[in-house]
Amino acid sequence: MLKDQSGQAVSGASAAALPLYETALGQFHCYTGNPLESAEAAIAAAPDFAMAHLLRAHLYLSGMEAPGIAPALQSIAVARRLARTERETLHAVAAEAWAGGRFDAAAERFDDILIQHPRDSLALQMGHLLDYYRGDARNLRDRVLRVLPAWSDALPHFHAVLGMLAFGLEETADYAAAETTGRRACDLNPRDAWAHHAVLHVMEMQGRTEDGIRWATAREPHWAPDNMMAIHNWWHLMLYHLDRDEHAEVLGLYDRHVRAGKSTVILDMIDASAMLWRLHLRGVEIGAARWAELAEAWAGTVDDGIYAFNDVHGLIAYLGAGRRDLVERQLETLRRTAGRQNFSNAAMTAQIGLPVAEALVAFDAGRYQDCIAPLRAVRSIANRFGGSHAQRDLLDLTLIEAARRAQDLALVRALAAERLHAKPNSPLALRYLAVSKERAAA
Repeated sequence: MLKDQSGQAVSGASAAALPLYETALGQFHCYTGNPLESAEAAIAAAPDFAMAHLLRAHLYLSGMEAPGIAPALQSIAVARRLARTERETLHAVAAEAWAGGRFDAAAERFDDILIQHPRDSLALQMGHLLDYYRGDARNLRDRVLRVLPAWSDALPHFHAVLGMLAFGLEETADYAAAETTGRRACDLNPRDAWAHHAVLHVMEMQGRTEDGIRWATAREPHWAPDNMMAIHNWWHLMLYHLDRDEHAEVLGLYDRHVRAGKSTVILDMIDASAMLWRLHLRGVEIGAARWAELAEAWAGTVDDGIYAFNDVHGLIAYLGAGRRDLVERQLETLRRTAGRQNFSNAAMTAQIGLPVAEALVAFDAGRYQDCIAPLRAVRSIANRFGGSHAQRDLLDLTLIEAARRAQDLALVRALAAERLHAKPNSPLALRYLAVSKERAAA
């Protein structure tokens, strides 16, 4: 039986197919090129190659999109028949759990693989993505730390391990170690978009706007071309320009990069919704056309209900576009999902997704007190419906703006103080503090 570059036995592989599989895995680790096409080429070269079928399944699942479930299940069924090792069987079990919406079980199975096979970088990446989707900051870091002793610079894909560790360190607020680790990963492989983005997260959380712009723009040739994370990294650059109140630049980047291709990839649409909502909270004129285009792109997902984080961002687009029909359908999907059994997204939706959605609807209707209460209730547990600290900041930004519009000056002052502790030079936080003091003195 042949072995892959990390020394793992791969049943059904051939000398011609194995390099294609390794290419696909490397593309997935860097989010470059078309790893699905490469995986399918490996399958064509060796139809009994179990891990190639499993990689195909994992790629379909990794985007957290409903249309990916059916092809993933097809590959899982083939892989189950072809698997000859315990590792391959566990990959199939983990993928099947993910496809069935049992995210916690899938995350545990990937950990089972890694305990026995710490150099399985595919299992590590899939587990890492599930930790991100579940908002499990501790495992974003510790899943990688558990396997780190088995890795070294001499091994292929070590840059990806460091990139994942950098993001986990950032999400657990170990910013200095996160930045050092992320930069080291980028030195090993400049095309590692995940490592690049981990450093962007560090600078965002520390309010290092100028550093963030320099890091992103200097490295643009590495992360922007032919990269599945390009839009997300553009989004991070836009956050820095937003911090500098450069709203025209933000909208320019949005038009030129985020929505230029009118992507219907959910991860791309999440970034678009999140940015337009941030601008909306600031009172920036966005234009009906931008909202309408985005709402139409989201419309095909309104009944899916596989992940609350997606649903909330779809709702944002429908609110911005004034699409009451889609708002009501999205709310109905959230309510239906919250009642499902043996489905991880049910708890995510019931605890976080539905209350947040109702708060956003209240904000849109000008019922600011009705927005404040649910957001205050969930903000300390919002990680449970996934995303990063930077992404979930949308909830805190909505809360403080709702408090301002409700003229709850004490709450504005308290929330502004909280933001200024993390970002002492934030113009936005300073404006909120000034508003609370001016009105209090009036």
